[in-house]
Amino acid sequence: MANKITLHSLPDLKNTTDDALPNYLSSLKFKQSHFYADVRLALGYTAVVIAAATFYFDYTLGWDKTKYWTAWAVVFYFGLNGAFTYWMWYVEKGLIFTGEKDGNQLSISSRTEPHVPTYYLTVRSKKSSSQTWKESKIKAPFTQWFSADGFFVPKPFQQWLASEVGLVGEADPSNVVEDIGRGSSNTTNATLESKSPSSQKAGGARSRRKA
Repeated sequence: MANKITLHSLPDLKNTTDDALPNYLSSLKFKQSHFYADVRLALGYTAVVIAAATFYFDYTLGWDKTKYWTAWAVVFYFGLNGAFTYWMWYVEKGLIFTGEKDGNQLSISSRTEPHVPTYYLTVRSKKSSSQTWKESKIKAPFTQWFSADGFFVPKPFQQWLASEVGLVGEADPSNVVEDIGRGSSNTTNATLESKSPSSQKAGGARSRRKA
């Protein structure tokens, strides 16, 4: 059963959605690459090992015998932490999924803005038949796939993603909703317009004219 979260917590909204996105793409047979996560973990764990080894040898051998190596360990430790920070902020930059299916490559990064309950995605894709990466930016309110009592509802999220991202729509055509408008960066407006009373009235008028 899905966990209930607080709708006023942007980190909870984003983290829950971030976790759902790779799971959905993996269910569509996209093969996820863990290269970026592996590098980040390697940097982090190496720094921890250096800190632990420095403490151990300093404790067992004493300061006089280890001060030269401790100085180098401190340099390496801060160097690795600097590399870790750079990797997180300037290389990954919010990356939550990178992978491929049938030679088609897909990379997705997410972000939010302070006090704005909107999910922003930067999508980069490259088809097997092309050498050019295409980039698009899409967004939608979290309320589109979170219920009023704080539960994540997968279906609307999957429909939004399949309708907005071409490669995902090709892999899951049953979830493509034309009203959302594939490739549009203004998904929210399209969705709201389709649900507004004026749109419904207009639709009814068209139906009567056809009749």
